[in-house]
Amino acid sequence: GKSGSKTQRTPTNAGPDRYIPNRNTMRMEMANFLLTKENDPAEDSPTKKERQKAWAVNLNGFDIEEAKILRLSGKPQNAMEGYRNNLKVLYSQKMTPSSSKKSSRYIPSMPDRILDAPEIRNDYYLNLIDWSAQNFLAVALDTCVYLWNHASGDIIKLMEMEQTAEYISSVSWTKEGNYLAVGTSNAEVQLWDIQQQKRLRNMTSHVSRVGCLSWNSYIVSSGARSGHIHHHDVRVADHHVATLTGHTQEVCGLKWSLDGRYLASGGNDNLVNIWPSIQGGSGGFTPVQTFTQHQGAVKAVAWCPWQSNVLATGGGTSDRHIRIWNVCSGTCLSAVDAHSQVCSILWSTNYKEFISGHGFAQNQLVIWKYPTMAKVTELQGHTARVLTMTMSPDGATVASAAADETLRLWHCFELDPIKKKEKEKANSVKSSIIHQGIR
Repeated sequence: GKSGSKTQRTPTNAGPDRYIPNRNTMRMEMANFLLTKENDPAEDSPTKKERQKAWAVNLNGFDIEEAKILRLSGKPQNAMEGYRNNLKVLYSQKMTPSSSKKSSRYIPSMPDRILDAPEIRNDYYLNLIDWSAQNFLAVALDTCVYLWNHASGDIIKLMEMEQTAEYISSVSWTKEGNYLAVGTSNAEVQLWDIQQQKRLRNMTSHVSRVGCLSWNSYIVSSGARSGHIHHHDVRVADHHVATLTGHTQEVCGLKWSLDGRYLASGGNDNLVNIWPSIQGGSGGFTPVQTFTQHQGAVKAVAWCPWQSNVLATGGGTSDRHIRIWNVCSGTCLSAVDAHSQVCSILWSTNYKEFISGHGFAQNQLVIWKYPTMAKVTELQGHTARVLTMTMSPDGATVASAAADETLRLWHCFELDPIKKKEKEKANSVKSSIIHQGIR
């Protein structure tokens, strides 16, 4: 060290965990003997070993075979008053369980792909895109329906309305993805076979445009501007089997639960109705629940994939709230102000999250944690209000259609490779149960 006026000294407040050996208490000669003794050739005679042990005890007062090379002597010092051993606190704490650690994943802030959607109708009440289990994205652009193959990128023009004044108002795939239901502005529900690219039937029962569709096995339900919901049995000639009359204005949100027990409907009258599944094909149905808390049109309705009795709904411009319901008890589990028009909600099948699409003022997509309702991230990019959303069959990609005439694909729910393989194996597509039943 440098020479100076100050001399270095041992701090007086050092803790008792500092060790300074005292060489006077060590048997240095014995330590040297034991270390060098290991190099001596081994002696097999037990008699000689006993004799050496007796000599060692007489001369040293102890058995050298049990002696320690380094030994601490003296009692440990007591800690001074007020002293705290920080190392004890550090190393005595339990490890944090891996399940409680914050799990984070990378969510791209930019869309994976942007597709042109020219002449898409800027109408909040319509449902113009849907993604099939066979990886076809159906897009309604004014008078035409196009199919986009996500795997190959091929585009197929499926149909076009005969009259230019008419337009497509809704599309919905069957669970297996073999057939597409198409609602029109002239009150029709058409059924198309995708493999043959052929219209199978044209079902007429409504008196106004059909803005939303939802499948439950062989029943396709349609919501119209009149406020009526019709059930169509596609297996029989007389397809119109039931009429639900719980809304006074246009039905713009319609979704069957995954187990087929309930149908949720949202309307321009600010109501959310929960209907029981069809029983024996007879009419006269009444809602099992009616929720009146929304203060705006309810287009966004989505059933939780892991809790069959949990429903998420979103209100329009005058409401802007997302609400989570228990449809069995009729209670509102949670509500959050989204600060903008809610047009669509999709639950993630890969994470305990859901995504919402919004209009004025941000025109963004928002991912929420469930059940905490904490905002995970916002996805910006659309320059006009988001109209509707749909999800890819693997649950990894969300497609959003907006009034800026673009379709954006967001890769926001990607699974890790191991979980992805397990899910693909479990969700292998089965043959259609209505393949032979459509007339």
